Amino acid sequence: MPATVILVHGLRTSASLFRQQLADLDALGIPAMAVDLPGHGSRLGEQFTLDAALDAIGAAVDTAESSGSQPYLVGFSLGGYLSIEWTARNPGRLSGLLAAACGTVPSPLIMNTWRFLARGIGRLPDRGLSLNNATVRLLVPQPGAADVISGGVALDVMDDVLVSLLELSPVERLREIDIPVLFVNGRFDHVRAHARRYLAATRTGRLVTVPGASHMVSVVRPREFTEALLSGYSQATGWTR
Repeated sequence: MPATVILVHGLRTSASLFRQQLADLDALGIPAMAVDLPGHGSRLGEQFTLDAALDAIGAAVDTAESSGSQPYLVGFSLGGYLSIEWTARNPGRLSGLLAAACGTVPSPLIMNTWRFLARGIGRLPDRGLSLNNATVRLLVPQPGAADVISGGVALDVMDDVLVSLLELSPVERLREIDIPVLFVNGRFDHVRAHARRYLAATRTGRLVTVPGASHMVSVVRPREFTEALLSGYSQATGWTR
């Protein structure tokens, strides 16, 4: 059986973010699962904590290992930061790692600025749901926008997530990882300021920059993202079409 792909979504989104990738992988006979992090998707209402989020990834890895192959972990944005951390903490469990749209080291200035903005948006009558959905529909072409929204929008996790991200040191963690790592960013992603630092920290790393894509690379350019994923998966597992 081919190695299972585990997909971990970004902040405020859910497993539905990866509808296209799940369909593409299924068509190729590659088993895949997308997890919901605490406070997101099927777990709306739960509190987000760093430990609980890492446990969610660990539970998916436990399940995927039952196939007999080391799974391939794919994390987008928040999921990318968490996947780097989980991989470094759990050596020998994975065949490879794809970290997308997480190429800026979290800093107090950046995180506290986002926290300030999020608190203001959270005071809107609907806590920012209409603004979030309108922005997604403006910036993400269909059906990607529907995929982003359909799993539910996590409106109450921003502060907990942003504080948790300050506990992470992705560049230092990447130095501890000895499996193939693929970084995927959109050309116009605002979260790729330290992409070259990330790449330099890896022992076996590659960087793919998707032309015309924004931060939401997996839904703005879904086919290109899937192709990048398959290239990393092939390198890590030896899979061929």
